[in-house]
Amino acid sequence: MSSKKPVLKEVPDVVVNIVTGATYKKGRFLGKGGFARCYELTDIKDQRFYAGKVVSKLLLLKNHQRDKACVLFFVHISLIHIRFCSVVEVKVVDGLLQMAQEIRIHRSLQHKHIVRMDGFFEDADNVYILLELCPRRSLMELHKRRKHVTEPEARYFTKQIVEACEYLHKNKIIHRDLKLGNLFLNEEMEIKVGDFGLATVVEVDGQRKKTLCGTPNYIAPEMLDKKGHSYEVDIWAIGCILYTLLVGKPPFETSSLKDTYNRIKNNNYSIPGRISDEAEQLIRRLLQTDPEKRPTIHEVSYYAFFKGYTPSRLPTSCLTMAPKFANTEIPDKRSALNELRQENIIISPKERVRKDLLTVPVRPLTSVPELQVVSNTKHRAYEPRTTGTGISYGSGDHPLDCYLSDLCRQLAEVVNSMPKENPNIRDDDVEDPAAMPVFWISKWVDYSDKYGLGYQLCDNSIGVVFNDNTKMVLDAAGEQVQYLGRENDEHYYTVKLYPEKLQKKITLLQYFKNYMSEHLQKAGADMPIREGDELARLPVLRIWFRTQSAIVLHLTNGTLQLNFFEDHTKLVICPLMGAATYIDSERNFRVLKLAALVKYGCPKALLDRLRYAKMMVERLMSAHSARPFSSVLTSVARHPSNIAGNY
Repeated sequence: MSSKKPVLKEVPDVVVNIVTGATYKKGRFLGKGGFARCYELTDIKDQRFYAGKVVSKLLLLKNHQRDKACVLFFVHISLIHIRFCSVVEVKVVDGLLQMAQEIRIHRSLQHKHIVRMDGFFEDADNVYILLELCPRRSLMELHKRRKHVTEPEARYFTKQIVEACEYLHKNKIIHRDLKLGNLFLNEEMEIKVGDFGLATVVEVDGQRKKTLCGTPNYIAPEMLDKKGHSYEVDIWAIGCILYTLLVGKPPFETSSLKDTYNRIKNNNYSIPGRISDEAEQLIRRLLQTDPEKRPTIHEVSYYAFFKGYTPSRLPTSCLTMAPKFANTEIPDKRSALNELRQENIIISPKERVRKDLLTVPVRPLTSVPELQVVSNTKHRAYEPRTTGTGISYGSGDHPLDCYLSDLCRQLAEVVNSMPKENPNIRDDDVEDPAAMPVFWISKWVDYSDKYGLGYQLCDNSIGVVFNDNTKMVLDAAGEQVQYLGRENDEHYYTVKLYPEKLQKKITLLQYFKNYMSEHLQKAGADMPIREGDELARLPVLRIWFRTQSAIVLHLTNGTLQLNFFEDHTKLVICPLMGAATYIDSERNFRVLKLAALVKYGCPKALLDRLRYAKMMVERLMSAHSARPFSSVLTSVARHPSNIAGNY
């Protein structure tokens, strides 16, 4: 009887529900946590997609049960039978019965803000749970990228969490593990509460549960005291979630579990002065040490905090950038007739611009002579921007160098550890699909000899870095314009309403868009226009330069991208997620945690690219130190075939 971690079998490429005969094709790896691995599963018959939660039966057994007889026992004594047991009859003595309870509870739930469970089945090795696919991941990834969100966003998310929790409590269910990582986001950026592994049913009114469970930063004090707990632990967790969203870290978090628990018991936390009175009032009520003094879930939604502005939808861009919560900027009405131009006004350079752009060749990239840092941008510390409407946007928490120092440190840890190539490494040991970048550059065209560099983000929005160090971005719908002046002052217009001084730049933006659409191919379908996109703020290309090996692109949200000329591979590195996305020449994506590469090993080809990326970051940092409020500008000696590229 060994206490070693069991060796798990690979999930088969096709899994079969032996009861119904339904077959599912295993797709991309989605992530892992606890006992489970998660894969995209596709019903071969109707092509429906699911998030398949796969749990090995070996992990559901205690060490002394891991033998052939016991495995065969669970093959024959199926969960199909266990699911009909009442919770009173099921005493959770091992992982199998706990999973049975999770399935029993989750399959009974149906609410718009709860992850839908579509079924479950098993084979000889695994239990499979079919869940609603949530492609925008969870609030945990949003938190890592954004740190803290605006109050309208916090209201939007918290309202939905409260609605889901009210449904649970009405059905006598306590979730007991509400936290950012269990609050998933669907395609529409709506909350979906998931993971009912610790959930329990209140069988009798007034019943107090005694099990100590949950996640340390979110555990209520009465649970630590082991005097019994009930619905109020979910109220406490919502208070911790709201605090984390607004402040950027959990209220009782420390580097020590013991210290965290002591702070929880002593109700030792503080609220920064920038938090509104209404938000502070609600947080303090939710985080009352005495559970009897906390509001019920029904009472929570009546607090003044929820009377503030709440968007009906949020844009996908809020996963990495704060939205803009105001109408697009309207210039002074007194000069509107003189200053504004419509999109159909023809200007004198128009035909010349079109002719110039259409002469750009579309041959593949090749290498060019090694260059010094080249850029067409000017950057300073990212601060809240104020438009003509007087509304402030953004967060003041972005560092002056847009996370270059973090990037350099993370890359140095990998490179200096000199990890060996490990042919036996499991993909789920090093891959973390949840860290997939929200934005990367899918196309670009360099016409900086006359105008600037145009690019397309993966969501089909278009940007231009002009030669005068101004920047402009057009959203994927082709309607909203985001403009950054020479001093990085941020303004918002539409393609039909903008100041006269931007007329030529709007025209150039449109022609860059048309050129890339007509001449550069992009994989993947266009994203549909959706409600909430009008609130989007997009990351902007901060600095770009080329060497004989690659083009290097750095976005204002910290993302660094390198497109390598020789083999057309790409590397997209996010310092906030501590991850590198490697796109091979066949356009296959692998999202790898940098820390995991140190621990488990790294393929030589990838390590070489990470080493090169570190060198490029050091060059960017050197240029930034020399001129922190502007970019190093160097003329580019270009060959005509090196001025366009695509994903």
